[in-house]
Amino acid sequence: MCRNIKTLFNFEPPATELEIRDASLQFVRKLSGFNVPSKANQAAFDRAVEEVAAAARTLIGSLVTTAEPRDRAVEAAKARARSAERFAPRSS
Repeated sequence: MCRNIKTLFNFEPPATELEIRDASLQFVRKLSGFNVPSKANQAAFDRAVEEVAAAARTLIGSLVTTAEPRDRAVEAAKARARSAERFAPRSS
């Protein structure tokens, strides 16, 4: 599940609110063990997602780097290549 959490810092264009929220949702799902919480836990789950998203925004806004921003298209292509290599059929 956490493999879906992507690096959000130092990209051009910067991470969107939706990307930050999606990563926060994945993190809270992993911690809680719930993909979809029960009605009894929904409020606590939603509050945790918002708090993690707020912490992520603060962190991303506070980080400093001298590295050039990464290009999303290039990083996505690298990820596809790694995936293709990882899941390629193997000959015996």
